[in-house]
Amino acid sequence: MSNSSSTTNQSIPDVQSYDDSRRIAISRVGIKDIKYPVTVIDRLQQPQAVIGNFTMTVALPEDRKGTHMSRFTQLLNEHAQTVHSLANFVELFREMNRRLESTEGTIEMSFVYFINKTAPVSGVSGMLDYQVSLRADITRGKEAASSVKVVVPVTTLCPCSKEISEYGAHNQRSHVTIDATPKQDSSFFWEDLIDYAESEASSQLYSQLKRSDEKLVTEKAYENPKFVEDLIRDIALKLNADDRIDCYTLEVENFESIHNHSAYAIIESS
Repeated sequence: MSNSSSTTNQSIPDVQSYDDSRRIAISRVGIKDIKYPVTVIDRLQQPQAVIGNFTMTVALPEDRKGTHMSRFTQLLNEHAQTVHSLANFVELFREMNRRLESTEGTIEMSFVYFINKTAPVSGVSGMLDYQVSLRADITRGKEAASSVKVVVPVTTLCPCSKEISEYGAHNQRSHVTIDATPKQDSSFFWEDLIDYAESEASSQLYSQLKRSDEKLVTEKAYENPKFVEDLIRDIALKLNADDRIDCYTLEVENFESIHNHSAYAIIESS
């Protein structure tokens, strides 16, 4: 039985490995938007089960017809019990490249991450969601690098509205997006980026608020007005002072409450 099976496998052609006469290299080829249950770990070493959305690609030389797509999903299956962090994510990437016999490639895992937040006065707690992405890649002649991206929802209050109005001021929900590349061998977690964004906003968000909490949060925002320019610069100061970060792209978008457009700013460090 085993000999027959072995013979059958050997007789099945490996079409992907055929030579390709067109001689056009493909920069990246692989699978996109494959969802898989994974476990991530936070800075307190606590695991959290999430649904990872993966994009996995490699470079394909000009003389090869195709890549072995099944090896991507096989890798995810074999790492079903792996606890992922920014520190070890690059190892999954290196293994992918070895299996696909490629020297270049990219792997990205996006997921919704939850933090249990406590209201500032009442102490009631609830889970708030954040978008997190881990990415590792390598291009020809360079070392493998990893990065982390977070999207943090916050509140901003308009300084101009506060200054010119006889009472009140308009505020809005804002998204702070930080895409940071940590230095190698640094102890870094996505919660650090979330902290930077929330600490510089007019106010952070909570999933549970009693009336006493709402009063405090509203008044805090009123006493801490910020333009989109103020918020992005204040967060940039925090990122610039963190010697674990090699470079970053920082974006802030205010979904204006009295305009039908957003206010937007971006800072790219090198």
